[in-house]
Amino acid sequence: MRVDLHNHTTLCNHATGTTESYVKKAIELGIDVYGFSDHAPMDFDPEYRMHFTQMSAYESEITTLKEKYENDIEILLAYEVDYLPGHMDERVLKADVDYLIGSVHFIHEWGFDNPEYIGRYKTQNIDTIWQEYFDAIEDLAKSGKFDIVGHLDLIKVFNFMPKKDIKSIAHKAMKAIKNANMTLEINTAGQRKPVAEIYPSRELLGMAYELQIPITFSSDAHSVDQIGLFYNEAVTLAKSVGYTRCATYRNRDRQLLTF
Repeated sequence: MRVDLHNHTTLCNHATGTTESYVKKAIELGIDVYGFSDHAPMDFDPEYRMHFTQMSAYESEITTLKEKYENDIEILLAYEVDYLPGHMDERVLKADVDYLIGSVHFIHEWGFDNPEYIGRYKTQNIDTIWQEYFDAIEDLAKSGKFDIVGHLDLIKVFNFMPKKDIKSIAHKAMKAIKNANMTLEINTAGQRKPVAEIYPSRELLGMAYELQIPITFSSDAHSVDQIGLFYNEAVTLAKSVGYTRCATYRNRDRQLLTF
């Protein structure tokens, strides 16, 4: 089974291509389960996400595609939600979807993965930045609001790496993910970024395997040509640490499939 659960639409304002073109590409690639999980609306950083008034149209469009292509592919409906205390909205958290991806894109409202704000890495202690990021991941897991952790070590995106041992930085967050019974995505978008490495690293994925944290696969596609990109590398990485099954969701209920 080929599963790809984290993909975007033009509603996020930084993606290209129609939703139907994404579906057709996924079918062409032999993907069995394809999830749309566009950036959920919130009252912060609005230029990089849909508006609350667009939620209904988004959900309707994906549902229509789900029905139209039900004999060719299983399409799932979801949101990627920014974990940012004070800005998450119940309209999203209680939406009738197959799953919610929880992601950290902000440290104290600093968009650390946005190239516009990259200069801040040079003004703060890199170990502190990494620890604050994984503290936020820990809090995300403890919130109990999400099914999947998005791009676990996104903080490495610009290749500013800590001096401290990464496993020690991430330890409490990983335990919280396990305790919350969440799934960890293997997200290939990192291969397209300056770090040129899948999220998470093999080191952290091995840690997840030891904790028996389930995984799933994600392209994090923002264009048609990114769908399924580096998928085989992601599968090879997963198998190299011992995984043989990946997660999918229906109505917030997880199933594990052999890949």
